Amino acid sequence: MFATVGTKTISVTEAAYARLRALKREGESFSDVVDRLTRKFALLDLVGILDENAARKLRAAKRELGKRLRKGVEAKAAAVA
Repeated sequence: MFATVGTKTISVTEAAYARLRALKREGESFSDVVDRLTRKFALLDLVGILDENAARKLRAAKRELGKRLRKGVEAKAAAVA
């Protein structure tokens, strides 16, 4: 005996449809896209997602943000003192 998979029809805006379609990979159904985007994932799923150049830029941006945040905190602390 075969188990049947139920389906539901949903309405989405044209903009939401366009975004889902843009995220759709070759051979993937829209159900596959929704499953992929809404499932829980492990941090290890992110390994290899960035090439070395992108990773280097991200690390530099993170360092710069940390510096800016520390300056803001120090300025507020000085203003309170």
